[in-house]
Amino acid sequence: MYDSSDTIVAVSSPTPDKSVIVRVTGPDTIENINLLFSPKVSQGQKGIVHGCLSFDDDFQIDSTLYIFTLGHSYTGQSLAEIHLWSNPALTEAIVSKLLSCGLRLAEPGEFTARAYLNGKMDLAQAEAVNKVITSSNRLQLTAAEKLLAGRLTETTAQVSKEILDCLSLLEAGMDFSQEDIEFISSTDAIEKIESVKQKLEELLSGSISFEAVMDLPAVGIAGAVNAGKSSLLNRLLGRDRSIVSPQRKTTRDILTGIVESAHSQYVLFDCAGLTSEPKNNIDSLAQAAAVEALNSADLVLLCVDVTKEDLSEDLAVWDIFRCNCERPILTATKADLLPTSDINERISQLKTLFGFVFLPISSHTGFNLDELKIQIAGRLIDMHDTERETQLGLALTARHKQSVTDAINNLDQAKEELQKDNNEVAAMLLRAAREPLAGLEREHIDEKILDNIFSQFCIGK
Repeated sequence: MYDSSDTIVAVSSPTPDKSVIVRVTGPDTIENINLLFSPKVSQGQKGIVHGCLSFDDDFQIDSTLYIFTLGHSYTGQSLAEIHLWSNPALTEAIVSKLLSCGLRLAEPGEFTARAYLNGKMDLAQAEAVNKVITSSNRLQLTAAEKLLAGRLTETTAQVSKEILDCLSLLEAGMDFSQEDIEFISSTDAIEKIESVKQKLEELLSGSISFEAVMDLPAVGIAGAVNAGKSSLLNRLLGRDRSIVSPQRKTTRDILTGIVESAHSQYVLFDCAGLTSEPKNNIDSLAQAAAVEALNSADLVLLCVDVTKEDLSEDLAVWDIFRCNCERPILTATKADLLPTSDINERISQLKTLFGFVFLPISSHTGFNLDELKIQIAGRLIDMHDTERETQLGLALTARHKQSVTDAINNLDQAKEELQKDNNEVAAMLLRAAREPLAGLEREHIDEKILDNIFSQFCIGK
């Protein structure tokens, strides 16, 4: 388990502008910072100080020091951040110098662990910090922000209080069982328990799994043979992932890659060209795999060769999976092969045939690919927008769900015991119901659980 009585140091993750942040926290923060930084800072000083790091009289580098005082920092302890432009060798020299002065290199998640241990955040919020750091799209970030805002803690704290109130009345009745006093009837106690149980069940039913939202959305590229799918895959990935050839049916398996955009990350995949009449068993297997993958995708891009005159095969392909495809993006590929004056007419024809507006693109010249990327990102965000996430409720980790489920099970058993007038057993079960809910915040947490949670962080967080 973490020892918060010493002073630790770590290099935080690089910032977007590639500057370096060296973080120090603990009781001896100021004393150790003064060994390297000038001008010297005093105990209780806070704010931003511009100065330099000195390794000896002949070697100094400009840096900025951010100082946070005891009780007012992220960790709850004295904390300092050294911000500087530096190369890896120099950063290592700074950390080595601090380690030689008696500091200890921070363990993964130790800064956030100290924030939790010092009461700066509850355990659910501490877990949310890591989710915020590792989130790769808006859905993931929204889910993590809700945890960090304390939404789960607010809900479970209220429920925990109601369980405690009911438990107190039951135990008071047992303590004064010889007196003619009834603090709460079995019927009222059962009603209170049922009310609490209902709130917990709503929390579960209205939640989504954090494990689910951390999975990247999948975007599939569909189309007839030689519709330009492989070229589009390569262009969106920014590298040659698929074979591009005028020869038909060069793609048999599902080819994937991860696309990173300014707004989100997603898995992009290309599969075998679809046809209404597979020629042999290999074609049939390849098409079955393609259809299954496309039906499971979050978003499908349909490619239609804008230069083709006979689109009967493309219409047959569209019929294969469109019933399972919500709000697809339809692209008219190879637009560079048509005169500009002919493109609008062809797009109009495609809209009449397919019932959707096509985006003309060219993987060869890059024509409209930026617009396609914007549409993909927009569709993915729309599918998991903030409003929908609010309706779905909180995103819970497996640990959160297990704790709520355990509480519900104990409440069910407490009701059964009250119906049998076994008040002592019912009281024991109410205490058992409250314990896992308290564990979501900070009470009675097994050290192994804490180690497991914070070990998933990166160093310096």
